[in-house]
Parts: sequence; C-alpha cells; structure tokens
Amino acid sequence: MAKRYLMYIAQNYSYAILRPLQEAILHQGGEVCWFLEGKEVDANFLLPNERRLNTIAEVKAWQPDAVFVPGNVVPRFVPGIKVGVFHGFNAGKINRRGREDHFEIRGCFDLYCTQGPDTTLRFEQLAKEYGFFKVKQTGWPMMDPLFQPTHDNPYLDKKDERPTILMCSTFSRNLTCAPHLIETIKQLSQSGKWRWLIQFHPKMDSAIVEQYKALQGPNLTFVETDNVIPLLQAADVMLCDTSSVLLMFLLQRKPVVTFRNQSPKPHLINIEQANLVEDALTQALTRPPELMAEIEQYCQMIHPYYDGKSSERVLAAADEMIESGLVGLKNKPLNMIREFKMRKKLHFWGF
Repeated sequence: MAKRYLMYIAQNYSYAILRPLQEAILHQGGEVCWFLEGKEVDANFLLPNERRLNTIAEVKAWQPDAVFVPGNVVPRFVPGIKVGVFHGFNAGKINRRGREDHFEIRGCFDLYCTQGPDTTLRFEQLAKEYGFFKVKQTGWPMMDPLFQPTHDNPYLDKKDERPTILMCSTFSRNLTCAPHLIETIKQLSQSGKWRWLIQFHPKMDSAIVEQYKALQGPNLTFVETDNVIPLLQAADVMLCDTSSVLLMFLLQRKPVVTFRNQSPKPHLINIEQANLVEDALTQALTRPPELMAEIEQYCQMIHPYYDGKSSERVLAAADEMIESGLVGLKNKPLNMIREFKMRKKLHFWGF
C-alpha cells in the first residue's frame, strides 16, 4: 500500500517549502494531502491537483503515515510521525524567552530534518538531552528549485541592464528594517539608478506595506507571493535585516546588505544608519573577493547541498522512521494548555 503524507501548513510561504517534497513523494508513488491551519494561509494558493483535508476528522480518517510541518507546532492528535522541516534558516533570532528561536524545542516533533552542519550539531545535542526526537541532516526541500532554472521568471527583465536590488524584511518590530528605510528607498528608486523588487514577510504591518506599495513605478515593484525563489534568482544584491530569507539569497553566492542585523557576521555587509544604504549596495555590487570568500565558507556550513535532491533525503529519513517506528525514543511531553488551545482552534474534541 502506498504511504500517505500530510502537508500541515499555517502560512502561505509553506506551499513553496513543501511542494518540492510533494513532487518527490508523488514520483515515488506516495499519496499527499494538505491541511490548512488557521486564517493566515490562503486556500486559493492550492493547485487544482492538490487535495485538501478540511477537518481533523478527515485527517484522522485518512490516517497519514507522516506529517511534514514547516511551522513550530503540530497537534499531537494528528496521526503519523511528525517531521519538522523548518520555515527558514537560522537567522539568529532571539525569542521572548531569550533563546535562539530556531532551536526552541516545543515537544511536537519525532524527527527534525536539518539543513546543514551549523544546525545539525546543535539539534543532535538537543536530541540527546531530550530523548524524544531524532535528527537527520538532509538539506531543505525549498532549496531544490533554487538550483534549477526558473522558466519564464516574471521578475527578470532582459531589456533592463540595470542591477536589480531585492529588499526583504521580517515583520518583527524589533528587527524589521522596513519602517526605517522608507524615505531612503523612495529616494533611491526615484533616482532610477537601480531596479527595485520589494517583498515582505506576510505578517508585516499592513500600514508599512501600503507605504511601500505607494512607491511603485517604473523603477520599483512591490511583490506579494507564496514563492520567493524566482525573486531570489532575479536579483543581483539583497537589502535585508535579520530575516532568514537572506540566507537563501546567500546560497546563490550573491551579496547581502543588512540593516541593523541582530548577529552581523563577515559574510554580510551590515550597516546601522539609513544614509549608508546606497554606498553599501554599491560596494556589494562589486562583489569584493574577501566578502565572496566569506560567503562561500558560510554557505558550506548552512546548506552544503547543491544537487536539488534535499526533498529525496527528507523523504528517505521520514520513511526510515515510518518503518522503524519510534524505537528508542521517549514519549513526547504533554502540554495540556497547548493541547486545549489547538483543539479549540481546530474544533476537534475527539480522540
């Protein structure tokens, strides 16, 4: 019997993370269904050939063998082994508890599929400490299309020879560069020196989004999309903050300028003042040899896979756990408060 795999998502960007994995599953003869949690994920992004399960009752009736989750939590009452595949790279964000959010263990997953050596080692240490999950370094499924050409990329303009700058920003008020750079971006875009693409995290303050949309013109385009890969491929340099999307951009061996990055490193050009943006971008476009060497070294640590087959590795790791079960693992801790909140949110009170 074909194995069944559930894609459990709560944000629109999760479609692009899991679709390469879906392709690998279907290629191997497996079955895929999608479950959309909450109001922040839009069902209109589902493709005609993608099947959605609308309720937890339907999920339980379908009985998935494994559940792939790009988010931080998944209800324990969903059947199948729970596989964390992450919604981004470790950008060094510190959560409200003063800990690195990327390594926060919430007791939801049986298996973490890590992206590269820099996070694998830490998760292996945590696996020994907690005892209720395993770790496998696989690479990240979302990166598979990055190493393949995007046909008819809508963000490329072969007739425009100007450098293309992609500005991305996280939504966190403490980390976002968007409100601080609005006037700078306005002036730079009006100069016509570069071509601008702007894309923000879907949770970005709507008032800030509208301010940037108002800047649109022949030199600047504001993009709302569930798939940033074509945007990353279309740009020459990125302007960002502490958003993990900058790490995806770096994997192309392209420079990134950051504004008040929370953890600036030699592979970034970090600035603290808005009036330094233009000079920093100009420097990045020259691709200084020292900077490019730092970028190469960093990429080998965060995601050493360039074969476009991370999805196959994730699937193999999940299948291995499906076959072997949870042998040798402790029971995951029961969080009664989260359990109640998830049941209430998903309108499910059964067993």
